Amino acid sequence: MKKFLIGLVAGFLLAGLGLVIVGFATMRLGDRKPVVPEGATLMLRLQGPIVEVAQPEIPIPFFESRAPLTVVDLWSLLRKAAADKRIAAIAFEPSGVGAGWGKLDEIRQGLLRFRKSGKPIYCYLRNPGTREYYLATAADKVFMTSEDVLYVRGLRAELTYYKQGLDKIGVQFEVENVGPHKDALDPFIKSTPSAETKATTEAILDQVHNSFLAAVAEGRKLNVETVRRLVDDGPLLGQKAVSAGLIDGLVYENEYLDQLKARLKQNELKKLGYRDYLKVPAASAGINAGSRIAVISGEGAILRGSSPGGFDDSDGIYSATFTKLLRDASDDDGVRGVILRVDSPGGDAIASDELLHEVKRLSAKKPLVISMSDVAASGGYYIAMSGDPVIAYPNTITGSIGVIFGKVNLQKLYEKLGINVEIITRGKNAALDSTSRPLDAAGRAKLHEGVQAVYLTFLQRVAAGRKKKVEEVEPNAGGRVWMGAAAKDLGLVDEMGGLERAIALVKKKAKIADAETVELTPYPPRKSVFEQLFSSPVETLEDAPEAWLNARARRMLRELTPGLDWRAMEHGAYLRMMPFSVSVQ
Repeated sequence: MKKFLIGLVAGFLLAGLGLVIVGFATMRLGDRKPVVPEGATLMLRLQGPIVEVAQPEIPIPFFESRAPLTVVDLWSLLRKAAADKRIAAIAFEPSGVGAGWGKLDEIRQGLLRFRKSGKPIYCYLRNPGTREYYLATAADKVFMTSEDVLYVRGLRAELTYYKQGLDKIGVQFEVENVGPHKDALDPFIKSTPSAETKATTEAILDQVHNSFLAAVAEGRKLNVETVRRLVDDGPLLGQKAVSAGLIDGLVYENEYLDQLKARLKQNELKKLGYRDYLKVPAASAGINAGSRIAVISGEGAILRGSSPGGFDDSDGIYSATFTKLLRDASDDDGVRGVILRVDSPGGDAIASDELLHEVKRLSAKKPLVISMSDVAASGGYYIAMSGDPVIAYPNTITGSIGVIFGKVNLQKLYEKLGINVEIITRGKNAALDSTSRPLDAAGRAKLHEGVQAVYLTFLQRVAAGRKKKVEEVEPNAGGRVWMGAAAKDLGLVDEMGGLERAIALVKKKAKIADAETVELTPYPPRKSVFEQLFSSPVETLEDAPEAWLNARARRMLRELTPGLDWRAMEHGAYLRMMPFSVSVQ
C-alpha cells in the first residue's frame, strides 16, 4: 500500500510537471525569433558550470536561464557575434564560473578573437576570483565596485587523506597498481601524499600559475614579475587594484554601461541577451552554412554499458551509449569530419578499450582530430590513441598512463559490529573480490598479473597511437600526470590549441578550403526534458523515488571523494583512472 501511494504521488507530480512543460513549450512555439537591432550590445553574463555535453532543455524561462552553456555554445556565440555587423560590443559579466583551465583558455581565446573584429568588450566583475579575472583580461576595460575586492591571491591544491579515519572504523583498502604515480587510491591507504604526488601537484600549480601570470601581463600590459608581486600581495582592495593597473575603474553596473554607451556613441544601449542570441541563425549574421563537422563530446568517468538516463545520474562516458554516437557520426553522409572532444579522468579499462576500438573505426571512415578539454587522463588519454592528431590546451591535465585495481576490506569493521561472515568457496580465487576478507598472497599475485597485462596493453596502444616504440613511451608512463604544455614537449600530444585549431586540422584532412565556413554539429544533441524522462530505465513510477535517491547518493559519494568515481569500481574492474582529482583554486 505504501509503495502504491508513493507511486501515485510521483505519478501526479510527473503528470503535473509534464502539463506545465507542455503548456510553456506550446506558448513558445508561436514566439518569433529574437530581433537583433543594429548596434546591439551582447550581454554575456557568464555564470555557473561550463560543460562539454548539452544538458536537457526545459522550456520554462526559470530553468532555461540556468541551463549550463557548452563549450561549443560559447564558441558559436562568439564566432557569430564577431561576424555579425549588427553586434557592436559585448558587455561581459563573469561570476562564479565553473570551468577548468582548459575550458577557460577556450573561452578567453574566443573573447580575444571577438576583439580582433574591432569591437570592444567591457567587463564588469562581482566578487571576482582567479578564474573570473583570467577571463576578464581578454576585455578592453575591466571594472568593479569600490566596495568589492579583487580576490586574486595565487593558487592552491588541497589533498585529503582518509586512512587514519578508516583505520578507526576498521575499513581497509587493498590496492594493486603499476607505477609510483598511479595513486588514485592513495588517500585510502596512506596518511600523507607520496613524493611523486607532491612533485606532480607542484608541476600542475607551476604550469597554471605561470599561464595565469602571463595572461594577466599580456592583457593588462604589465611585466610578469610585477603581476607576480601583485598576486603575492592579494587579495587586493579596489583602489589598490586600480592603482596597480589590474582594474580600470571602480563604478556601479549602470556606470560601466554608461561608459560603454559613450564608447559606442549611443543615447541608449541596445541590449541583447546572450541566450536570445544563441537562437539567432548564423545565416542572419552573415555566416553561410558550410560543411558540417561533428563534435562528439565525452565528459566524465568512462563506464561500461549504457547510460541509465532518466531519473538516474547519467553523467559519464558509457561505452555502449558513446559507441552509438561514434557510429551515428560515422554513418552520417553529411558529416565531412569529426572532432572528438575528451573531458575525462578515465575509468573502466575494458570500456576504454572498447571505445578506442570504435574511435579507430570512425577514423577509418571520417577525417578525425582529438581535442582535449580540462582533463584527458588515463582512460581519457587512452581513447585518444587512434593515431589521429591530438590537441590540448597548455593547462589540460593529461597522460597518467597506468593501471590500478582496488577493493575494500571490511573484516575489522564487521568484527567491531559483531558481524560474522562465513565464506564457502569452490575455486582457489573465488573470494578474490570479497569485502569481508583480506587478499591472500595467491590472490594478490593474480591481481598483480592482471594489472601488469592491462598496463602493457596501455603502453602498446599509446605507442601505436603516437607512432613510437613501447620503450620510448614507458619513461613518461607509470601513472605520471602531465600538463598539456609538458605533454607536447614529450610527444604525448601534437599541438597546443582548442576548437579553432582542431577545426583547422579537420578542414585540412577533409580537404575543405581554408576560407570555407563550417557548421559544428554537437553529438550528443541537446535532449528535451521528455526525452530525458522517457529514457529512464525505471520500471514503474513506484521505483522512481528510489532511483532518484540512489542517484543523489552516488553523487554525494563522488563529491566526498573527488577524483574517484565509484561507479567505475562497481564491476571490480581494472581501472585506467587518473591518480587524483585536481581543482586548482
